[in-house]
Amino acid sequence: MLLSTKGKYGLKASLELAFFYGKGPINLKSISEKYSIPESYLEQLLAKLKKSGYIETIRGKQGGYLLAKEPKDITVGMILRALEGDISSSDCLKNDKCGKEDTCVTRIIFEDIEKSINNIIDNTTLQDMVQKRNEFPKEARQ
Repeated sequence: MLLSTKGKYGLKASLELAFFYGKGPINLKSISEKYSIPESYLEQLLAKLKKSGYIETIRGKQGGYLLAKEPKDITVGMILRALEGDISSSDCLKNDKCGKEDTCVTRIIFEDIEKSINNIIDNTTLQDMVQKRNEFPKEARQ
């Protein structure tokens, strides 16, 4: 499984909103510049996250983006699935067309990999990420 830039950039932007949760909206340009994400692309990603109910927008000069829920209530899995769709470690887990799925050891390994990945992303919240970020020296935080 390889995440696209949608998942990578969307998670970084969500983390930034979580880091500033409760301090007001963050404008698109500041997130774009901090993470070197093209503004138009970032805007598309944030629109998907808004549609999924994880982000809100505030219009106007002092407007921007903010989390629609507390960081402790949004998991990495929620963000990644909203942007990437189904997260699977192998195509064979989505398709049962080979006829050998009941006796395939490789499939069993892929299922275990997928369970492990889902366990991590579904049990890691944006708040957890903020806490990990705060453990880094201030000048090294991103």
